[in-house]
Amino acid sequence: MASPGPDANGDDVDLYELLGVDKSASQNDIKKAYRKLALQHHPDKVPEEQRAESEVKFKSVTQAYEILRDEDKRALYDKHGMAAFDPTRGGGMGEEVDINDILAQMFGMGVGGGMGGPGAGPRRPRRGPDEESKYTVSLEDLYKGKTVKFAANKNVICGNCKGTGGKEKVKPQQCDRCKGHGAVEAFRQVGPGLVTRETAVCDRCQGSGNYFKEKDRCKKCKGKRTVPETKPLEIYIPRGSRQGERIVLEGEADQHPDQTPGNLVFVLEEEPHDVFNRIGNDLSADLDITVAEALCGFSRVVVKHLDGRGIHIDHPRGKVLHPGQVLKVEGEGMPQKRGDAKGDLYLIIKIEFPEDGWLKDDAAYESLQKLLPGPPPEIKTEEVDEVSYDDDADIDEMGADSGDPRFGEGWEDDDDEAGGQPQCAQQ
Repeated sequence: MASPGPDANGDDVDLYELLGVDKSASQNDIKKAYRKLALQHHPDKVPEEQRAESEVKFKSVTQAYEILRDEDKRALYDKHGMAAFDPTRGGGMGEEVDINDILAQMFGMGVGGGMGGPGAGPRRPRRGPDEESKYTVSLEDLYKGKTVKFAANKNVICGNCKGTGGKEKVKPQQCDRCKGHGAVEAFRQVGPGLVTRETAVCDRCQGSGNYFKEKDRCKKCKGKRTVPETKPLEIYIPRGSRQGERIVLEGEADQHPDQTPGNLVFVLEEEPHDVFNRIGNDLSADLDITVAEALCGFSRVVVKHLDGRGIHIDHPRGKVLHPGQVLKVEGEGMPQKRGDAKGDLYLIIKIEFPEDGWLKDDAAYESLQKLLPGPPPEIKTEEVDEVSYDDDADIDEMGADSGDPRFGEGWEDDDDEAGGQPQCAQQ
């Protein structure tokens, strides 16, 4: 990509000269000059054979304008030239700052090949993209921790041509589409009548800025510069890991020429469990007991834990358990990553009642009634009606077909029918 940096002789291009204005030019003069040049060199305004050259000129004047229209950047440029924006040439922006990163932030566009083409200063390799994927893991494995070995299919730099794409001692030709910059500017429609301009990797040279004729290409990679490889890898999932945590294998993503490889990232996705529910470091499970156990106590293993241990509960007589009551077992939840601490286990009481007719004779009923608490006090009224009833009703049907907005999803239905306006119940 062309830039208002060094020219072919290594000297800075004068930004004022590039825009055709004096150093004392006002902001209005700079703006007028840029508009004229941008219109003159816009790629859409020139014949096809001149488009690549116009793209370079268009970007150069645009970048020059972006610096000179900002008073702070203009003052830096007037004092230090382009060195103020390039640490490799003695600028004051720190050794770890890449001029490509600066320009990308300033102008909102990526930079493909080396800045300024031949004669540009050295630059550190860009980092390749990370590759992210979901990894489904059981609650047992999250409780105990797990090492997973797998074979990764990835692209690596061709060892035959060392990533050049060509045969040994054969020099590549400069890509005439991107003029050796590795990137071209493309236009993409983002809406009716709306077009955005973005920088894309040159599809002819795959971002290298150069290409080889078919007869000069590497026999192994066919000029693609990378080849597929299967590599054994492994990831370790620490015990106590949670949903959404990221396991990172640094530098194990696909390799790209002239780039530092990105990371291979696995995002943990916890499988639903048949017995346990998890929130943070705590677990919960249903504890199914009989009526006899609820009334008389029990002593038994109530659940098999995630590591295979049986959890034994000794509930004494005299303490009646009720449906929905919760027993808390401290220290039997999920392990924490650091130390030996664990969360807690919450057991939710579910009472299993016997089937109809489980008592076979009147004597059994009478004996049980004597053992159990009696009925509540009689309700006295002047008039009594004996009614029939349905012993298998559904409470969710309460209010059906009544028009009351409190029934079911009535609020949402009313909102939809009224065009989004909530309907208020009469008090």
